[in-house]
Parts: sequence; structure tokens; C-alpha cells
Amino acid sequence: MTEKIGTIAGAVWTALSENGAMSAKDLKKAAKIKTDKELYLAMGWLAREDKLVVVEEGKDITLSLK
Repeated sequence: MTEKIGTIAGAVWTALSENGAMSAKDLKKAAKIKTDKELYLAMGWLAREDKLVVVEEGKDITLSLK
């Protein structure tokens, strides 16, 4: 599972690198992630590596790279 999360985190990083800040919904689509769980695991991976900025805006979150 760790390898899969790392792969998804790479797809998230690539999508943010190419597109800039995105909502979680748009990021999930851009990175071709199948489930919310996979997105959140990848977000956690990147946040732990201090590579992700997460901004909460009401019920939504916007993600970008540091």
C-alpha cells in the first residue's frame, strides 16, 4: 500500500506543478485519482514531506505546492 500511496502522491505533485493551486475535487480529477481516500492519503504524504499548502475555505480546501 505504501508504494501505491507514493505513486498517487507523485501524480498529485505533478498535477499541482502543472496547474497551480486547485480544489481537492479538481485535483482528484486532474491526477486521475479514483477515491477520496487515495487523495487524502497522498495529501498526507506530501504534507508530511512539507511540500503541500492546504487552505481551508469554508467547506472546501485548496491545495498548492510550497
